[in-house]
Amino acid sequence: MAIPSDEQLIAELGLRRQRPWSIYDHPNVIRGISIIVFLSVWEIYGRRTDPILFTYPTAVAVAFGQLVASGELIRQLLVSLSAMAAGFILSLVLGVGLGLAMGRSRLAEAVLEPHINALYATPQVALTPLLMMWLGLGFSVKVSVVFLFAFFPILINTSSGAKNVSASLMEVGRAYLASRRQNLIKIVLPAALPFIMAGIRIAVGRALVGMIIAELFTAITGLGAMLSLYGNIFETAKMFVVIIVLAMLGIGLIHAAQMLERKMAQWKETERAVG
Repeated sequence: MAIPSDEQLIAELGLRRQRPWSIYDHPNVIRGISIIVFLSVWEIYGRRTDPILFTYPTAVAVAFGQLVASGELIRQLLVSLSAMAAGFILSLVLGVGLGLAMGRSRLAEAVLEPHINALYATPQVALTPLLMMWLGLGFSVKVSVVFLFAFFPILINTSSGAKNVSASLMEVGRAYLASRRQNLIKIVLPAALPFIMAGIRIAVGRALVGMIIAELFTAITGLGAMLSLYGNIFETAKMFVVIIVLAMLGIGLIHAAQMLERKMAQWKETERAVG
């Protein structure tokens, strides 16, 4: 006689009970309902408001189609993203490099810390007109402003991560006669990686802000220039298109940074799950 399996015994004894359906088990349904309600309220209220001051979702959708069909939105988006990418990559390279140096060298920290603190305490927006005087109104000033906004979170977090490397790990490296370069690459950098990625997540949002600020000041090309133009001619629906694109861009970049962090620091995610 065949021995019944566990699933058969559970089914025969009626031990498995169907859990009643609950909306709390479906968060995506809740999110979808919330978005539909929000858009419905916005549509009703927006149609009763002066179109110069406010707009509504269907008008934004029509304006979005017009901007995409004309190619203007894609063209200006690429201009903004190119400046943002250049400034962010520059801030990443210098921020990680100087952060590691400040975190592992007292001499480097003593030399650089006063200048870093002074620049960090100065509002970056206040430096934008000065940079425009030096660099003009072209691509280079946008890159510089994005760099200033994104540089400090990466630098400060990297420095903190390098300082907080476990002394026992460094002892292991010395015990195996590892060189300073090997200690830096094999021990310090992996240990500081969660701090670096936290700085990158903050820097991504700040880089987006810096990009828009630079383009609002120059008002020549990019998404910031579109905001300035449509604000001046009271094209509210097209302004909302740019605002929504910027919001989606920010959300996408932050999620991409989070995914990169999970991929690069898988050991940290496992550690959190165990804890």
